[in-house]
Amino acid sequence: MGRGGENYGKRENAGAASSKQETFPAWARDVKQCEEKYQVNRELGLPSAEVEKRRQIYGLNELLKHEPTSIFQLLLEQFNDTLVRILLAAAIISFVLAWYDGEGGGEKETTAFVEPLVIFLILIVNAIVGIWQESSAEKALEALKEIQSEHADVIRDGKKVSSLPAKELVPGDIVELRVGDKVPADMRVLSLISSTVRVEQGSLTGESEAVSKTVKVVPENSDIQGKKCMVFAGTTMVNGNCICLVTEIGMNTEIGKVHSQIHEASQSDTDTPLKKKLNEFGEVLTLIIGMICILVWLINVKYFLSWEYVDGWPTNFKFSFEKCTYYFEIAVALAVAAIPEGLPAVITTCLALGTRKMAQKNALVRKLPSVETLGCTTVICSDKTGTLTTNQMAVSKLVAIGSRSGTLRSFDVEGTTYDPFDGKILGWPVDGMDANLEMIAKISAVCNDAGVEQSGRHYVAIGMPTEAALKVLVEKMELPEKYASSSAPGDPRRCCQVWNKMVQRIATLEFDRDRKSMGVIINSSSGNKSLLVKGAVENLLERSSFIQLLDGSTVELDKYSKDLILQVLREMSTDALRCLGFAYKEELPEFATYNSDEDHPAHQLLLNPSNYSSIESNLIFVGLVGLRDPPRKEVHQAIEDCKAAGIRVMVITGDNKNTAEAICREIGVFGYREDITSRSLTGKEFMDHPDQRNHLRQNGGLLFSRAEPRHKQEIVRLLKQDGEVVAMTGDGVNDAPALKLADIGVAMGITGTEVAKEASDMVLADDNFSTIVAAVGEGRSIYDNMKAFIRYMISSNIGEVASIFLTAALGIPEGMIPVQLLWVNLVTDGPPATALGFNPQDTDIMKKPPRRSNDSLITAWILFRYLVIGSYVGLATVGVFIIWYTHNTFMGIDLSGDGHSLVTYSQLSNWDKCPSWVNFTASPFTAGPQVFKFDTNPCDYFRSGKIKASTLSLSVLVSIEMFNSLNALSEDGSLLTMPPWVNPWLLLAMSISFGLHFLILYVPFLAQVFGIVPLSLNEWLLVLAVAFPVILIDEVLKCIGRCTTGPRYSPATISIKHKAE
Repeated sequence: MGRGGENYGKRENAGAASSKQETFPAWARDVKQCEEKYQVNRELGLPSAEVEKRRQIYGLNELLKHEPTSIFQLLLEQFNDTLVRILLAAAIISFVLAWYDGEGGGEKETTAFVEPLVIFLILIVNAIVGIWQESSAEKALEALKEIQSEHADVIRDGKKVSSLPAKELVPGDIVELRVGDKVPADMRVLSLISSTVRVEQGSLTGESEAVSKTVKVVPENSDIQGKKCMVFAGTTMVNGNCICLVTEIGMNTEIGKVHSQIHEASQSDTDTPLKKKLNEFGEVLTLIIGMICILVWLINVKYFLSWEYVDGWPTNFKFSFEKCTYYFEIAVALAVAAIPEGLPAVITTCLALGTRKMAQKNALVRKLPSVETLGCTTVICSDKTGTLTTNQMAVSKLVAIGSRSGTLRSFDVEGTTYDPFDGKILGWPVDGMDANLEMIAKISAVCNDAGVEQSGRHYVAIGMPTEAALKVLVEKMELPEKYASSSAPGDPRRCCQVWNKMVQRIATLEFDRDRKSMGVIINSSSGNKSLLVKGAVENLLERSSFIQLLDGSTVELDKYSKDLILQVLREMSTDALRCLGFAYKEELPEFATYNSDEDHPAHQLLLNPSNYSSIESNLIFVGLVGLRDPPRKEVHQAIEDCKAAGIRVMVITGDNKNTAEAICREIGVFGYREDITSRSLTGKEFMDHPDQRNHLRQNGGLLFSRAEPRHKQEIVRLLKQDGEVVAMTGDGVNDAPALKLADIGVAMGITGTEVAKEASDMVLADDNFSTIVAAVGEGRSIYDNMKAFIRYMISSNIGEVASIFLTAALGIPEGMIPVQLLWVNLVTDGPPATALGFNPQDTDIMKKPPRRSNDSLITAWILFRYLVIGSYVGLATVGVFIIWYTHNTFMGIDLSGDGHSLVTYSQLSNWDKCPSWVNFTASPFTAGPQVFKFDTNPCDYFRSGKIKASTLSLSVLVSIEMFNSLNALSEDGSLLTMPPWVNPWLLLAMSISFGLHFLILYVPFLAQVFGIVPLSLNEWLLVLAVAFPVILIDEVLKCIGRCTTGPRYSPATISIKHKAE
């Protein structure tokens, strides 16, 4: 039940109770029983007092408005992430320490607060993006409300109330529906005012054609498509008018159930595979950081806590709060070093670049994480109509009568769209159209209320799709030579226009479900009246007495000819073609003088549809056509690509079983002669299946026809529970709950409803299944590239941790301060990591099986490799720091040019004892234009004097990470086979990163902020000499990996391993 106004605040409990009552099956009860159940007379409608009483019970006819998640709650959810929590803790601690240092007379203004403020900024931006993404999740429910009708024509108190607000309807109301009306509630059809009533309900049921409605009862266990005497809220009247009885309103309607399912699915959103991996990584990182911080603390406890032993017991404890705080700052620096702060930004950038690539392939990504999820898709659940097929009816076979009785001619018709220039008719007579083909063209063009128009680059049907397809056929048949000069060449409607100009339609015998045909009475230019008829082939044959031969002559329809036509009909129906026959009649004595005059006696015959069968008797049968919603040309190859990539394709459609099976055989989901008894079920059969899980685990393709929204949801739910990563396609309202529930919801951009688009993760601009397959390949490539830069960033962070750990373990002065590490992680590492997202796609990427969603992001071997690399980074950064203090030359490089003093390694590792050293002095040294002197306190040589050594450490770290980005081009491929220029963006990114490093080195203000000084040429040579070996080390490790682990990928296989239940 929807929520009404404030006056109805107390009715929800009553409404909830009523919803639990057993639903009255109005579709299985006759009209009289329905009127009795709802205590209403169709002539009088409900009295106003009864309407108010029922509104108190059932509420207003509107969809429930779920309370949106508050901004505060969304904000808290953004911090429900391990990495984010670590960053937040590090920022708070850094801020407190910065404040404490400032109070103690430290550097409160600049560098001390840069680190916490930058981390806070990262967290704020991350939270804003997260809130924006999640707050858009409810838009699907809002779009659903737009489908609802706003007004209805109702009978109440014996009077007709026009344009009553639809939300005021109650069960039992009598409503009149006309062509073009949007159905305001679920209703039982009481009577047909016109001879036929058709409703377009494909968006709710998935049916490809409008459905004829009746007043006759249907079985109680009928599915939604089988309820022919019911009309459903949100669907559209496309033909006729009728009187209906409201049976369900608000949330109890079929569209209300879809609303509930969308809401339920949105509540069960799960993390993407990558998010899960990053969360797992964050948890492990937390543990490692905690352990290393404690270890660093324990190693350095002797520096801030000392005691003496007296009689075996420790006494005389001495505690230095200043040194305790210093080593606590080192621990915080270690935490900052260990956390890849730039990772969220680089991942977002890479995913955003991926969305641009996909947009170029007509796949519009609405939610960034879905780019990566596509890469591990194991099952694609595809709708049929509009995705695998064109959703455009097209004639594929034309059967005409031969030159003598008992012979037929068959023509295959190319083309899959409403474009008259798309394809031609194969085997068409070289000498042009004969009289029999002319008559087929004439009936197709004139006995037709539809049209075809160009919309942009596409052609669209105006009116019934079947009739539009016939008009396209007429254009492909072209004109007989005698009429060709009377039309403009190149006009896509020229042939139909010529046929219609030649005659005048003076009456229409509307289609009805009993005779299953439509006829038009025409007046030719000669003044003769004739009848043109199209309809179900069997029905036309029953009312035909003659057939027209190739030359235009007519002969009697004998049993042999009739059986031959019926045999062809059966063969075409087996191929899931919808067949239409054509016939005409020359002798119409009752209408000889009729010209649409209402006073003419013949006009009375036309007012009563029961007379139409007798008018359409003694017909001359001329031929038939087979129509279908044809499969897209590209789909067959896309299905083959899915098989090669180890992705199973399941077709879930609301269409009938025979049609769906024929399409699935044609596109390659099933083989042409394959036994599909166990692979093709209706939605109802699947729900009754004793072992649903094992049915879904079958190798190869599966088909589910006549599927309702709940069936689609259940299939997706079971697949996800079984460990599959599911991509679900759809275009209708009925698809929205399953789109929301799937790992990847894919909506159609052209034919898709707004509800489906808002519930989806990705929208196909061209509605093409092959676009999904291309997007999966792109998703796999993006994941491989993301793995490359994640490995790169993590290995760099391991190096930073190793550097800080070695600094603490050796007891030397702190080599790099937190703000420098933050700069490296966020800015210097960012461009190369982003550029790795441009690595070229592997040529065999769609010939490998999908990775399992629980595959490790970093394998044990990769972790070992980067521990080795990280250890070298630590040794190199700490080593260059020690070299500057203890050596004048290294590897032939002169380092004495700045005039700095040399100390022994013992002095460096015990620098905190400097005040007790006798006669210790430190010479002044230069760094760029600056001169550093230590006349007043020589021990400052290990504090402010470490600025040059610290700059060397930072420069070595930056250089190593640039070289390490080259290592990340391939997981196990050598740089000899994967040279740097395969990704020119990486070379550009390395240049940018070095440029940024030079910027902070040689711009005085920035150098002061980051606590560094300019380096000389010799010092840069030292940096490069220490950094370059990282490439050689990783080349050796890659070689070992290639020799010991073999190929990384097993051959593609269709078989999928499942989680144990």
